[in-house]
Amino acid sequence: MLTHVVLMKFTDPADAPKAKELLEGLAGTVAEIRSITVGLDVLRTEVSFDLCMTTTHDSADALRGYQGHPAHLEVAGWLRPRLSARSVVDYER
Repeated sequence: MLTHVVLMKFTDPADAPKAKELLEGLAGTVAEIRSITVGLDVLRTEVSFDLCMTTTHDSADALRGYQGHPAHLEVAGWLRPRLSARSVVDYER
């Protein structure tokens, strides 16, 4: 199983709740997502990102399928111009 973790920092942190809603909506649409968890930062420290998304996938190929899915591309198109920073970690369990 592959775990995909993405941290997002928004130019306007007020966009984070909408991003959470859009990302969680992918769960019922993209078959390659085994599980998804999206959390919003509550402490808002100097080093905090605004949103953390964790998805699990059966394999690296399944992750690539998720990333290329039209629904994911639509959400990514909304997200990208609103992000000031993004970090990703993919690991196997």
